[in-house]
Amino acid sequence: MSVSAEADEVVPYVEVSCVEGKRERRRRPLLDCVSVRFEDARPVRPFRWPPGGRHFPGWYWAATTRQHVGFESWLERDRLVLMDFDPAVVGIASQPFWLHWHDGTRERRHAPDFFVRRADGSAVVVDVRADDWIAPRDAAAFEVTRRACAEAGWGFERVGTPEPVLLANVRWLSRYRHPRCRQRPVAVRLMEVFSQPGPLLSGADRAGDRLATLPVLFHLLWRQELSAEGLAVELMGPHTVVHLASGGAR
Repeated sequence: MSVSAEADEVVPYVEVSCVEGKRERRRRPLLDCVSVRFEDARPVRPFRWPPGGRHFPGWYWAATTRQHVGFESWLERDRLVLMDFDPAVVGIASQPFWLHWHDGTRERRHAPDFFVRRADGSAVVVDVRADDWIAPRDAAAFEVTRRACAEAGWGFERVGTPEPVLLANVRWLSRYRHPRCRQRPVAVRLMEVFSQPGPLLSGADRAGDRLATLPVLFHLLWRQELSAEGLAVELMGPHTVVHLASGGAR
């Protein structure tokens, strides 16, 4: 069922490479695929590392899924880090499907950058592109994707460059995202120390040798069992105020 870009409704086809745990290629109407766990899908096209290329692809190990998720640019990698930090996100897949449609002249297709599953069961399709890098052809693809997602009951976001201070803080914390950083006795002491808000470094010292306590402290901040004030407005430092998080651990 192909449609014109000028049609009132967009009901394009989706082509996936992994459906319900099986490695296969299949093209189906989008509305027949809304129950597919796209957060578990494999990328529909490979990530390439061309010599002298302008892109910077790679694989990011996500603490949310404990699996690697692909990216094709540093901007996509930065967005992955922020999504991994978001406690509302429980699943992430990169380039989960091809979206096919007819623009009135010819067949077109687009592979969204990410499919995100949230804790409440809702889904969001995410495309990552800086505001000043959107060509008319790309804008048209994003609009068709947005309309298709609305038909499927999914959200759609086209996101650009993250806020730099928040990104810098979250990228620092992401170094300590692996579960091996959680040393339970140290974590218990840190939670006790920061049951009353206090400066980051002095609290780490109160909990023990800072060489042992700081990695655990940063892990707890990544997990959002502890919260640091002002993450979006200033870089973390010795005097950053840390306290117990109100939302609890993920």
